[in-house]
This record gives sequence, structure tokens and C-alpha cells, in this order.
Amino acid sequence: MSKNLMETKETNRLTREEEEEEEDDDEDSREAWTEEENEEDGDENDEDLEFLCLFCEFKYSSCDALFDHCRLTHFFDFNGIRKDLGLDFYGSFKLINYVRSQVADNRCWSCGVRCQSKQDLQSHLHPSVNTKDVKRLLDDDKYLNPFMQEDSLLYSFDGGEEDENECNTSFEKEEIVKDFGSVCIDDDDTAEETELNAGTYNKDKKTVMACPNGHLSLASSSKRITENGMDYGESARSVESDPKDKQSRVYIADVVEKDIKKVNDSYFGSYSSFGIHRDMISDKIRTDAYRQALLKNPSLLNGAVVMDVGCGTGILSLFAAQAGASRVISVEASEKMATVATQIAKDNGLWRSKTDSEGNKSCTGVIEVVNRMVEDLDKSIQIQPHSVDILVSEWMGYCLLYESMLSSVLFARDRWLKPGGAILPDAATIFVAGFGKGGTSLPFWENVYGFNMSYIGKEVVEGAAKFPIVDIINHHDLVTNAAVLQSFDLATMKPDEVDFTGTAELEAKNDTSDHEATACYGVVLWFETGFTSRFCKEMPIVLSTSPYTPKTHWSQTILTFREPISVASSKFTAEGSAAVGTDACPASKILLRISIARATQHRCIDISLETAGVGSNGRKRSWPVQMFNLT
Repeated sequence: MSKNLMETKETNRLTREEEEEEEDDDEDSREAWTEEENEEDGDENDEDLEFLCLFCEFKYSSCDALFDHCRLTHFFDFNGIRKDLGLDFYGSFKLINYVRSQVADNRCWSCGVRCQSKQDLQSHLHPSVNTKDVKRLLDDDKYLNPFMQEDSLLYSFDGGEEDENECNTSFEKEEIVKDFGSVCIDDDDTAEETELNAGTYNKDKKTVMACPNGHLSLASSSKRITENGMDYGESARSVESDPKDKQSRVYIADVVEKDIKKVNDSYFGSYSSFGIHRDMISDKIRTDAYRQALLKNPSLLNGAVVMDVGCGTGILSLFAAQAGASRVISVEASEKMATVATQIAKDNGLWRSKTDSEGNKSCTGVIEVVNRMVEDLDKSIQIQPHSVDILVSEWMGYCLLYESMLSSVLFARDRWLKPGGAILPDAATIFVAGFGKGGTSLPFWENVYGFNMSYIGKEVVEGAAKFPIVDIINHHDLVTNAAVLQSFDLATMKPDEVDFTGTAELEAKNDTSDHEATACYGVVLWFETGFTSRFCKEMPIVLSTSPYTPKTHWSQTILTFREPISVASSKFTAEGSAAVGTDACPASKILLRISIARATQHRCIDISLETAGVGSNGRKRSWPVQMFNLT
């Protein structure tokens, strides 16, 4: 096989040299070609120049274009990996076949996780953690055999000087594109759909590329792109390298930025409903935690400058003023709620007018409301950087991170909080546990006025495995211990640490009989935030949304397995041949790998769930990864 590859490579090299000589001979005649003739020539050769993506059905007419697509959309940097691993022609040949074989099996080329479907695989793909593990796999000579018949990519990726010229062309194009503002590049057939559905950030002439698989890949001419603290990646080439590439077209558009604005307007507009604010204020666990943290720690609040990010009605700002703050800057992006918060502060004699700030001591008001997103605060008010003593915000969403507001809080922290200043709350932790049949709707449907309707219940549970559910789980329905999935130190964490992958190990609860198995139908996530003694020295406070504590408006977030996993004590005697996770061989441990990241759809989050079971006899079984989108 190696000999045949060498012959093929040499043949291709000679063919390219002959083609280059012919092109030199015909240079004068080519200059006389018309644009129509160029298009006709392109049509004749389109079929020969099509290279199929390693991960999706999209085709490109140049290797550079394909590898840019793979790098930006599928987190697969072919040229970077070749360089890191020092792959020669044969190693690179194997790499392509290896990746194609893994994708055909719905398996991640990097970590080896097998997904349920192609769509799940596309959502799961991630940057490689350790490419050296992949190199060991490439030692297998079976990857010298083309996985896909007539794979033109195998004989074209090693283009030498030709590739170098193409890269130069791409760079020159990028310099030109800088002058044209926001540029989107997409396939002719998907342009209309992309224009309507693109859902990521585009600002200050940054370039965004929307890809036909529904994922967005991003590029800028020189800098990284961020929105609400979300980092969208390094700069990348803005256009395809082949000037004759008919598959791509450039059009001037700001659809992505408009989409972000639309989502933000909708998001902040939703908080104009007084019903939402009543629900939050009526949540005694929530409101009392903030009230005590602010009122019961006088050494922290007395005379302090406080910034309240996302003030809503201004309830936290009112607490801060009541606790003795000298100035409270209340930031609210909803125009209606900013007006409401201003009037409430005035009605309670706590409004700080412009004349107050200029030295009028006849009024004791300390609250000033600014109608802006915190990222745009400088456009409305001048605040010295690092001049705020305390940053307070009720930023938590479902599953802690829904709504992506934490990024805004971290932005405010880095810009305005004093070194050593207090952030309230200053700690957050996500927990996970397994729940049983009682956490599903099955018990309800099993007895409906004496009739068995469990057929409906089973279908409902199957459907629940496709979507996250925000609901209350009774602690009696938990069948495993609780484990910490991820902890955040809000005073020191980096903005990009909002997206994370955590692992947890669950075991059957201690009250489970040693000789009985019980079904675990899924896992439930909840969070706690802490006002710790680091800042709240007189009275530290914990705000918990646990099933073991009184319910809150956040409830819990439920992720249902596609099939229940039987769990039991490690003392359970399992049948040697039975599959792990069945009643005959229940899992003594459930191993979880959960990733939570901000989704392409602004302010939403994606959750991936990887599950494995370990039997009491040490045997292990893994289930296909599940993908959830919390919108």
C-alpha cells in the first residue's frame, strides 16, 4: 500500500508540473479570456475540483477552503495538527482516513465519544485536548487504505508551492475585505437561510461566517470577538483562497449584529412585565438572602460605593442604600424598568439627582439609575475605572448560567470594581444527582382515576430525553448521592471559564437496600450561591436551589436519560453476563461528564451529557452522548 501511495504522489507531482508548463505556454491566450469563458471553464471543472468536508456534506473547490471550513466550524485544524504532530505525507493521509472513519461511526475524532446521531456529533465536536493521543492511533496501517472511494482530498492536500500561493491570495483578500465592513460568506444555496438565521456577534467590522450545518464560525481581521464576555475565537481568513470559487459569494450584511440586538431587545423587554418581578421578589429564599447579605454586614456596606447590575425594580439597590451605602449606581437595560426603578427610588426618598452629586447636601438620596447595558455604561455616565467598592447582582438563571448574564457581571467587575472589592455573591456551585421514577410523570399516568395510562407516561418520558426540563424535584425522588459538578469563584474567575466541562461520580443512596436495585431515570442540576465570609464577615449567607431546601423560582433543571439505568449498592451480587445498568447487573457508580456552554443562539446554553455505568464487578458500559439546548 505504501508503494502505491508513493507512486500516486509522484504521478500527481509530475502532473502538476506538466499543467504548470502548459499554463505558462498559454499565458498570453488566457489574458484574452472573457469573464463568460472563465465561468464556462469553471463549470467544466467544478466536478473535478470538489472536495467533501470531513464532517458534513458541504463541498469545496479548494483544499484551503475546505480546511478553513473544518477549522472554523468543526474545530479541526488540519494544518495545525500536521505541524504539531510532525506528520509527513503518509501520516497526513492516515489522519484524513482516520477522521472520516470516526465521523462515519458518529464518533468524535478527538475524544472518542460516540454520539447518537450525526447532528449530535456536530454539536459535540470540540477543540482537541491532546492530539498526541491521536498520533498513536495513526500508527495503524489500516488508515493507509482510503476510507472513502475516490476521495480527491487524499491526493490534493500536499500542494507545496501551489498551497503557498493560495494562502498568499487569501491573505490579500482579507486585507481587501477589511475595508468593506461586515462580510458574510456562505454557499449560494444556503445564503437566504443563513441571512435569516445567523445568530452570533458581529461588531466593529468583525467578520462572521455562517455555515450550512447550522453552526456559526467566526473571524475577524485582527482581534478576538466578544459579546457579553463571550469569546468567539481567534482571527481567521475572511474569504476563501480560490478566486474562482463559485461556491462562495461575498455580500455586505450586518444581520448577525441585528440578530444579537433583536435577542437583547426581546430579553430586556421580557423584564418589563411586572409579573416576572413579582415572582422574583416573592421568592423569599432569593430576596431574603440578598437582604441579609446587604443589611447584616454593616462593615462592608457603610459608606461604600455600590454598583447593582441588572437592578430591575431596584430592590437590591434599595437594600444597599438602607444599609448605608454612600452611592448606588443602578444599571438597567430595560427602558421601562429603568424608569420604574427611578420613580421607586424617588418615592422612597433615595433618589440621587444631578444637583445632589454637585454638592447639594439637602437631600440624602444615593441611588442613580442608568438605562444601559453594563457593557455600554460609559456612553451614559462617567465612572472612574476600579472605583466601585461593591458589585452586587442577581444574575443567576435556570441551571445557574441560562441568560448569560454572568458575563456582564464579570465585565463590570473587571472594569469598575476596586482591587480587593467585594462581589456579591462571590461563589457559585452547580450540583448534580440522579433521580428515580418519582421524578418523572410515570406515577401520574399509571393511575388516572383507576385507569392505567402508562402508555402516555412512557411516551412523555421518551420525549423528555430530548429537552431539558425546568421543574421541582422532591428530594425523596433522588436515588443517588449529590455531587459537585462545577464551582466558580466570582472574584477571580476568567470570563471564558463561564463555559466548562465537569465530571461527577454518583452512587446509590445509602438508604438503598444492598440487595435491591432501583431505576435512575436521569440527573437533576441545581445551584448554590454564596455570600462568603471573605466579604460578608458579620453574616455569611448561602442561597440554595437544592431539592433539600424550600423551593425557589429557579426550580431545578432535569436531564432525562434515553433509558433508565439500574443502580444499586456495590454489595449487590451481579450476574456476570448481564449488561451493566440492567436489573441483573445494576451500576454501583454512574460516571458523568457534563459540558455547559453558551449557545450560538444568544443568551441560551447548550448542555452535553455523557454517561457511563460501572458494575460491582468492575465492568463498564457507556451510553451515547445526549445534547440539550436550554432556550
